Amino acid sequence: MWIEATTLGDLVDRTAEWRGDHEALVFPDARVRYVELAGLIDGYARSLRALGVGPGDHVGILMPNRLEFVLALFAAAKLGAVVVPVNGRFKSHELGHVVAHADLRTLVVASGPPDTPDYPAMVAELFPEAAGQDPRALALEVAPRLRQVVDLGSEEAPPGLLAAGAFAAAADAVGPDEVRTLQAQVRIRDVGLLMYTSGTTSHPKGCLLTHEAIVRHGLNVQRTRFRTTPDDRFWDPLPLFHIGGIVPLVGCLGLGATFYHAGHFDADQALDTLVGERITLAYPAFETIWLQVLDHPRFAVTDLEALRIVQNIAIPEALARMDARLPTAIQVSSFGATECSSNLTLPDPDDPLDVRIGTLGRPLPGMELKIVDSETREEHPAGVVGELCLRGYARFEGYYKDPEQTALAIDADGWFHTGDLGSVDEEGRLRYAGRLKDMLKVGGENVSALEVEGYLAGHDAVQIVQVVGVPDARYTEVPAAFVELRPGTTATEDELADFCVGRIATFKVPRYVRFVTEWPMSGTKIQKFVLRERLAAELAAAGITEAPRIDARRRSAEAAR
Repeated sequence: MWIEATTLGDLVDRTAEWRGDHEALVFPDARVRYVELAGLIDGYARSLRALGVGPGDHVGILMPNRLEFVLALFAAAKLGAVVVPVNGRFKSHELGHVVAHADLRTLVVASGPPDTPDYPAMVAELFPEAAGQDPRALALEVAPRLRQVVDLGSEEAPPGLLAAGAFAAAADAVGPDEVRTLQAQVRIRDVGLLMYTSGTTSHPKGCLLTHEAIVRHGLNVQRTRFRTTPDDRFWDPLPLFHIGGIVPLVGCLGLGATFYHAGHFDADQALDTLVGERITLAYPAFETIWLQVLDHPRFAVTDLEALRIVQNIAIPEALARMDARLPTAIQVSSFGATECSSNLTLPDPDDPLDVRIGTLGRPLPGMELKIVDSETREEHPAGVVGELCLRGYARFEGYYKDPEQTALAIDADGWFHTGDLGSVDEEGRLRYAGRLKDMLKVGGENVSALEVEGYLAGHDAVQIVQVVGVPDARYTEVPAAFVELRPGTTATEDELADFCVGRIATFKVPRYVRFVTEWPMSGTKIQKFVLRERLAAELAAAGITEAPRIDARRRSAEAAR
């Protein structure tokens, strides 16, 4: 298997030469062939260039899972710009940080279906001073490098935002040769993506990923683990701002297969797509997604025999149950992270069932892992649990504008210390053992406890706050906050939850709040595990297995008032 890598900008053009009329990309409301996709990307690249976007500029994308997201991503990459996919679940607090921290020059937005976030309105509210300015040349105090916000979904963009028609018309000012010239200057080791991921710091951290990391790894995963061919039909419901949305897309487009995106995930529509399009490979990744398909009323009478591989991440017992419900497909699990461009390990489809669901498989070709003592950094032998470290071509280059965190995470030999715990067996297969760093996993989303604590600490009544994860039947775990109030102040559980709702992403909002006056201590440190165990025992004794929904909590509070 020869090493193969190219730039994101060249990828679709190259595939279009030999798969021109083959379907490349399918969304619930759009279908495009490879030759059409290449042409649309070129048009977007010319429009971005007309706005002044060039090599090294940062272009943010904030929109639902739709065709325009893919067009903007590849178009910006063609110009040598760095693409910054923005988490669509961010609220104003996180969005303002990312826009400023990422040094965005241009932000591309669009709204989604009814009852989903209105991103153009969100951005207009975040930057009210844009309303009286030229949308081609913004000058914003809180985001000094941002020059344009483009609304690709509307001809009636909010004041200060550039409408879709004006963006499309801008392409007339730039010839295709200018785009080709810039495209040819991009190096595969140039940074292509700046992806923000929640970490142990108080804000999301920006991972710098090269064209080689994204393209080579996308092709590597598809070829070696999914054994993808040009005739395959790959289904992915993960958000396009997520590494698990982008890398599988890139791999499929590089191999000439058809990539089906679920758009705004709906189990009924997903089942129709899996059946009607004869999907062969599925990448739900998280059991909270796949179980909605397996639990669908029509599942028992549905023909999914075309489906040969499904990738999910769950505990072995859950994987075994899911495998038993769809025995015609091979179930595989994985370890992945944004810092290694998605999947680090995956079992081989030919591995026996106990290997495929009991381990996370071996590293992808070209990637390495080792298990070390987190204190001494000495390597552990097989079977001993320690901190998981990785390195290789798909490893990120570092955290944007954060040399201290980069130096802490990547050692002198190039190993990234993940903060995750695991062990390897004699065959080099990874077994996961939890998290070393203070991180929650809420329905598949990483949540930094420190970030939530930092936000709650902004409430006038909060003196000390500690956030932990507690078990949840729906999301695996959810945030819970333990709070010591400032002397002379009062607050309620609903008040603190409402303080977060609409300002930080919903999956980060504490579902439980408990007030304390004394903390369990170990020397100078609060023992978070004691808090976690205390609340878990309380919930178990009360028979509570699923946290109240945020909207239900608010309705209840309003009714009480």
